[in-house]
Amino acid sequence: MKKEGGRNKAVLEKINRLVLEIKNRVINEEHPELRIPLRSLQNVHYIPEEGYLAIGEKVKTRRLMANTAKTFAQTLRMIALSKSLIVQRDIATKREAYYISKNWGEARFLEQQESDDVMDDIEAMFMVNREQLGFIPEEDGASIVGDLKIIDRNPETGEEEVIDCTKMGTGGWTIPNSVEHLEFEPGKIEFILAIETSGMYQRLAYHRWWKKARVLLASLRGVPSRATRRFLRRLNEEHNIPVVVFTDGDPYGWLNIYRTLKVGSGNAAHINKYFCVPNAKFIGITARDIKEYNLPTHPLKEVDIKRIEDGLKNDPFVKHYKEWQQALKELKNMKKRAEQQALATHGLNYVMSNYLPEKLNNPDSWLP
Repeated sequence: MKKEGGRNKAVLEKINRLVLEIKNRVINEEHPELRIPLRSLQNVHYIPEEGYLAIGEKVKTRRLMANTAKTFAQTLRMIALSKSLIVQRDIATKREAYYISKNWGEARFLEQQESDDVMDDIEAMFMVNREQLGFIPEEDGASIVGDLKIIDRNPETGEEEVIDCTKMGTGGWTIPNSVEHLEFEPGKIEFILAIETSGMYQRLAYHRWWKKARVLLASLRGVPSRATRRFLRRLNEEHNIPVVVFTDGDPYGWLNIYRTLKVGSGNAAHINKYFCVPNAKFIGITARDIKEYNLPTHPLKEVDIKRIEDGLKNDPFVKHYKEWQQALKELKNMKKRAEQQALATHGLNYVMSNYLPEKLNNPDSWLP
C-alpha cells in the first residue's frame, strides 16, 4: 500500500498518541478508556452548506473493566493490526481481518459482524476511513462504460496503465476498491447516470446509449459502495461532471441508495464528507411518474411504509427537503411502488427513446 500525501503518517501519529495515553493511564493506576463517536442517525445532522450528514458530539466510552476486557482487547488488537498494515504497506480485507483474529486467543472474534463493528468503531475514533487503516472492503465498485480514460498504475512496476472505458464491451470496467490513485481523462461526457439495477444498466450499455447521450453510465448494484461514491465524487468535483441518479420508485431506492450516494449514511457520518456526491440530483421513478407514465406497480410492503415513516420522522436529509417529504407522502398515499423495468410496458427501449430524454430535458421534474 503506497503512501498518499502523508495521510498514512498522520494515521500512525493518531495511533501512537492513543497508545501513549493508554500507557500513561495504566502507569497512573487509572482505568484506560476509548471514546468512540456514536454512529447512528440519532447522532447525525445535515449540513446544507456542505451537503452531507455529519457526526454529532455524542460518544460512547469503552472503559477497561472486568466485563469489557474482551472488547477492549479486541479493539487494541485491531488497532495493532492496522498499524502493522500501514508500516508494511500492506492491505487486508474485512474477512481476512476476521480470520487473523483467530490467532488472538480469548480476544478472537466469534463472528465477522463483531470484527466489522470494532473496525467501524476504530474508523470513527480516529475520524479516518478504513482504507487509510489498511482495511479494504470485499465488494467491488460499480461497473462503468462511456467516453472516459482512466490512468491506473501497475502495483508491481508503478508504470501507468491507461484504461479506455469505451472499449470495455457491454459489461464495462469495474471500479476497484481504492480509487485515490486514479487519474481521469474525460472525453465527450456531459453527465454521469448512476443506475440502481444491473438490468437497466445492461440495456443502456448494450445499445451504446452512452455514446448518443454523451453520458458515463454507472451500475450502482444497489446501495453504492464507498469506492463507487468516492469515484463519482472525484469526477464531479475535479472535472465538474454532473451526477444524476436513476432508481426504482420505492423507499429503498430513494432513502437507501440515492440518499447514501448524495449525503452519506448515519453509520458512516464521520467520513461522509469524502464519500458522497452533494451535487447529485434524482431523476428516477417518482409517484408522479407512476401516474403520468401509467406504470405497472406493486403494493407497498410493511417495511416500505415503515421506511417512509422513519424517513419523515428521523432522517435529517428528508427533514431538510420539502420536496422529498412531499414525494414520500405521495407514495405512501398511493400505497404503490414501481420498478425501473416497469417502463418496458411501453416498449423495451422506451426508457431510451422517451423517459430519460424527457426527464433530462425537464430539470423541474428532478428531486434534490
